[in-house]
Amino acid sequence: MATREIRIMGDEVLKKVCRPVKEVTPHTKQLIEDMLDTMYQANGVGLAAPQVGVIRRIVVIDVGEGPLVMINPEILETDGSQTGEEGCLSLPGKAGQVTRPNYVKARFYNEEMELCEVEGEGLLARAICHETDHLDGHMYVEKVEGEIHDVHYEEAEENEEEEEE
Repeated sequence: MATREIRIMGDEVLKKVCRPVKEVTPHTKQLIEDMLDTMYQANGVGLAAPQVGVIRRIVVIDVGEGPLVMINPEILETDGSQTGEEGCLSLPGKAGQVTRPNYVKARFYNEEMELCEVEGEGLLARAICHETDHLDGHMYVEKVEGEIHDVHYEEAEENEEEEEE
């Protein structure tokens, strides 16, 4: 398990437009593995390559259905809208209300450079939009409605447990 340093908002790498991946090399496969390890270690649901300092069009996402690796992702369709709390591993401890499409259809290449499509609703749609924004040098804070606020995830988890009892 190899984790990489997550770049924090203000780092210039997060403002860069990423270059397409032309082929999957052993280096690319290692990057993807490290990105997944880093995302899981940080308890995230998504991570884009620039967040670990690599200017390539690669994102990894896991909304609880297993890892989704997207190389050169492109959003084809969106529909509906959802407004909800959104945070980012590059701005730890903060969150804000963001409106995103509720449905997304995206095309991407997998690790074998096979062309694939995915359709997602809810959290998956949000994650795809959030992570692909990173590839174009954008962060969710540009879309926040209202104020960005502090979030304490341990407290939130404790509150959920209390509510269940």
